[in-house]
Amino acid sequence: MRLGVNVPNFGPATSVAVLERWAHVAEGLGFDLLMMSDHVLVTEDVGRVYPGPFHDPFTTLAWLAGRTENIRLGTTVLIMPYRQPALTAQMAASLHRLSGGRFVLGVGVGWAQQEFKALGVPFKRRGTLTDEHLDEMHQIWGGGVEGVAPALAPDELPGPPVWIGGNSDAGIRRAVVAGQGWHPLGFTMDWIQDAVGRLKAFADEAGRAVPTLAPRIRLRLTAEPVTDPERQAGIGTLEQVLDDLDRLRALGSEVVVLDPYHGNPAELERPEKAWRELAVVADAWKAFSAEPPTA
Repeated sequence: MRLGVNVPNFGPATSVAVLERWAHVAEGLGFDLLMMSDHVLVTEDVGRVYPGPFHDPFTTLAWLAGRTENIRLGTTVLIMPYRQPALTAQMAASLHRLSGGRFVLGVGVGWAQQEFKALGVPFKRRGTLTDEHLDEMHQIWGGGVEGVAPALAPDELPGPPVWIGGNSDAGIRRAVVAGQGWHPLGFTMDWIQDAVGRLKAFADEAGRAVPTLAPRIRLRLTAEPVTDPERQAGIGTLEQVLDDLDRLRALGSEVVVLDPYHGNPAELERPEKAWRELAVVADAWKAFSAEPPTA
């Protein structure tokens, strides 16, 4: 199982130099995947957690593709209802091609009601719009739109991997129908174990393959064990975090994305702390993974 990292692409402290440093740290530590979030407008509800300026993920990842060599690049998650689906399909296909096949398109329905209103997108239809946009996007990639050339060459079909974010049953079903991967965000280990069972049941019901499990978890190392029964995966001592990762691997995760941002914009001014925690976990996971399984 490989590890990825969610990189902050927002806030006045996240300069060009800092973003490039994030990419070099992530690739240098051996992370498989670098992902970043998506907002178009920093409305009041967005700005409380993600202050502006908010760097567009497509533009930023394309720029970082030219400054990295092997690390994959992705969105966690692109808010599907915000953009015209043909535009999303073209941008995703272009980034996938120009990065040498390194792009992963993680998508979701969104949550910021004020941002939806400012963009003129109906918040209550965000699930339906996401389904419609995903369907159209797959048709464009596959050359299924009459009179329109496919966005990808025949040897590139069917486009970049699509991960579907969302922890609801609707999100899980959407991953089965329209994605190669399911990308749940932030959870307890008890919850994910039950949710994986629902994922498999939905796939059996639909007669489809079970999507790849590719979760994003928080990363916060503590000196003492966290005993709260509602402890989220990735929060606790190094031993607790390694156990979370091992349990996710046992559930079938192929990659786990670590999110070192805790929601406090002041953290963005000192990324070195996050880099140290990522280094500790990356090194420990390599050693842990190399150990022979216990009987």
